[in-house]
Amino acid sequence: MSDNAENQQPTQGRFIIQKIYVKDLSFETPNSPHIFMEKWEPEVGLQIANNGVVLGENVHEVVLSLTVTAKLGDKVAYLAEVQQAGIFNAEGFSDHDLAGIVGSYCPNILFPFAREVVSDLVTKGGFPQLLLAPVNFDALYAQHLQQQGQAGQPQVAH
Repeated sequence: MSDNAENQQPTQGRFIIQKIYVKDLSFETPNSPHIFMEKWEPEVGLQIANNGVVLGENVHEVVLSLTVTAKLGDKVAYLAEVQQAGIFNAEGFSDHDLAGIVGSYCPNILFPFAREVVSDLVTKGGFPQLLLAPVNFDALYAQHLQQQGQAGQPQVAH
C-alpha cells in the first residue's frame, strides 16, 4: 500500500444532541363539553412535517411538527399540534449525509418525545390515551427525495 492511499482514510463524522425541547404546542376541543357525551369511536388523522435550520457552523435546529385531529363524524373532538425541536451538532459529514441526518435521523430522535407530548395533551384534555404508531422517517425521507427528483432541479433565485 502506498503512503498516499494510507493518508486518504475516511474521516468519521461526529453527531451530538445539544438540546431537545418543545418549541410550540396547542390543544383545542372545539366541541366540548358535548363531545364527551358521544360514543367514542374517533377517526384520527396525523400530519407530519420536518424542518431544519442552520444555527451556526455544524449546528442545526430540527423541528418535527405533528398535527393530530380526532373527529367523531363531522365534529372535531380535539386538535393537538406539537412542534418538538432539537439542536444538533453534526460535523465531518458530506452534504448528502448531512441532509439525511436532518431529514431522517433527527426526526427519528425527536418523534418519541413528540409522541409523549401528544399523549399527555390528549389525556389531560379528558380523552382516552392516544399512542401514535411508530413512523418510518427513512421511508418518508426517501419519498421526499424521489418527489424532488420528479419535480426536476430546484430553481435558484437570482
